[in-house]
Amino acid sequence: MTGRLAGRSILITRPAGQAERLAARIHAAGGEAILYSAIEIAPPANPRSLESILDRLERFQIAIFVSPTAVAKGHAAVVARRAWPGALRLAAVGEGTAAALAALGFQGVVAPAGRGDSEALAALPELADVRGKSIVIFRGEGGRETLRRELEARGASVEYAECYRRVRPTADPTALIARWAQAGIDAVFITSTEGLENLVAILGEKGAAHLRATPAFVPHPRVAEAARKFGIGKTLVVSPGDDALVEALASFFATVRPAADHH
Repeated sequence: MTGRLAGRSILITRPAGQAERLAARIHAAGGEAILYSAIEIAPPANPRSLESILDRLERFQIAIFVSPTAVAKGHAAVVARRAWPGALRLAAVGEGTAAALAALGFQGVVAPAGRGDSEALAALPELADVRGKSIVIFRGEGGRETLRRELEARGASVEYAECYRRVRPTADPTALIARWAQAGIDAVFITSTEGLENLVAILGEKGAAHLRATPAFVPHPRVAEAARKFGIGKTLVVSPGDDALVEALASFFATVRPAADHH
């Protein structure tokens, strides 16, 4: 196989069903994608709470989506129950989430450019004056409270539409650890701090030693900080999007010794 990632194996820890496009990009560049989900997406524990919000969706002025998963699960929950209110303004925490909304046909989505997070979204002028407005945030159960606190401090009323749960997969890591032990994984892509925590727990101490020695590519400085605290020696923050990640991987491996010598 030829290409900029020829001979390289990349471990992708995204939830099942969310890694195929990236895997295809890695394969097209000559590399191998190893799919090993560190987060499983499950239905919400309290669907009644979600249904209550969906039934009064027209009372909100703004709906915020925190991730592509929130878009997929939130949209599915809405259309299974009702039509989207025409006047509802949509916002997304980043470009990937905004793209997921655009793919469903939504236009005029408010989103920060570049690397997105709650702070970047809250800093946009469209959310500067939300006094008296009702805002619903589509997300998984649990998670950061930064955005809600900031919007409430500005005078908004904020509720959560928790449309899924993130759970740790019950995976047997034996084969993965065996491959790692044979220098069979060149880099790992970790999407969140929760995904990192789950991966560490799944791998156990024997596998964790391999993880610490493997370059980690992450989408946000917050994840990079968690990776460094865990002891991963080399952590690289990449721009949003699958193409940007593949480009970052290719650029990184262009600076290290060839894969033929690496294994």
